[in-house]
Amino acid sequence: MGSKTPLYQTHVDAGARMVDFGGWDMPVHYGSQLEEHHAVRRESGVFDVSHMGVVDVRGPAATAALQRLMCNDVARLGGPGDALYTCMLNERGGVVDDLIVYATEDGYRVVVNAATRRQDLDWMRQQGAVGEVEFIERDDLAMLAVQGPRAPAQVQALLDEGLAGRAEALRAFQALEAPQLFVSRTGYTGEDGYELIMPAAKAGDWWQRLVSAGVRPCGLGARDTLRLEAGLNLYGTDMTAETTPLESALGWTVAWEPETRDFIGRQALATQREQGVTHKLTGVVLAGRGVLRNHLRVKTPAGEGEITSGSWSPTLERAIGLARVPVGAADACEIEMRGKWMPGRLVRPPFVRHGRVRIGNAD
Repeated sequence: MGSKTPLYQTHVDAGARMVDFGGWDMPVHYGSQLEEHHAVRRESGVFDVSHMGVVDVRGPAATAALQRLMCNDVARLGGPGDALYTCMLNERGGVVDDLIVYATEDGYRVVVNAATRRQDLDWMRQQGAVGEVEFIERDDLAMLAVQGPRAPAQVQALLDEGLAGRAEALRAFQALEAPQLFVSRTGYTGEDGYELIMPAAKAGDWWQRLVSAGVRPCGLGARDTLRLEAGLNLYGTDMTAETTPLESALGWTVAWEPETRDFIGRQALATQREQGVTHKLTGVVLAGRGVLRNHLRVKTPAGEGEITSGSWSPTLERAIGLARVPVGAADACEIEMRGKWMPGRLVRPPFVRHGRVRIGNAD
């Protein structure tokens, strides 16, 4: 199967650099990755995320199915509009995917990663068949993410008065449903904003309205550097089917109570917790010049690890990354770059959040 263009795509121009991403033709940038990154930190940007998978879960057994499938507990959702970040695990405790579950009026809405959307849907249907439940792939929908300090006001200005007030009242990890529009406030950049899910036929118009309102089109490149500065994991690099939430800085997503909830992977996680985790995911900053890349070796007094995500931080103007290292590792480290060991420092993410630098000088 060849690559397919995002459902709404109407803004690909001569400046857009396109690549295949999970079977979709996606823009790395629309002319300048650096300018797009700064636009989101300082003003606003809109991202094509129509390649993300949307699955509606309905039926009398929907809650029971998700309680089995997710390591976090959907019973914590207070009602329609509440959202929950969670991982879906295999029996070994490895991460099948990380995703967001929204409570809706008629069940749940699950948003999964683009590269795993097919395997996620298959896994849900195979492992979540605990009664009368449907997992409905919504490939008729498109999704735009509008992020940055100006984004909330710009989106609200494009909504009718009643809906704008409801959107403004949303807190983090809340959503609202309206005719032909689903508005959420989760984010993946460390900045405020909204995700807008709508019928594909309406997405092109929304895109043009946002751009006309001064929101800058942004591609995959800026999305990656923004999420890395925010200290947010990327599936396939920082967590995989071979790593557990406990060794991926996601232990907080595991709901151990009630003890009777037997979610997939629980026993493996419980054993790992009892025996002690050997490795952790943490931040790393390169002290000198250079750019960190995935899989570079990291040496610490507690043992070796590796960079799982690495890049240049436009906000900090230095190289940063996430690294999986022995649990006892802290402070000073060295990173192997082109056969040389370069000094660095292990830090606690995030690096940047809501426009503010959250770490000190690494020198």
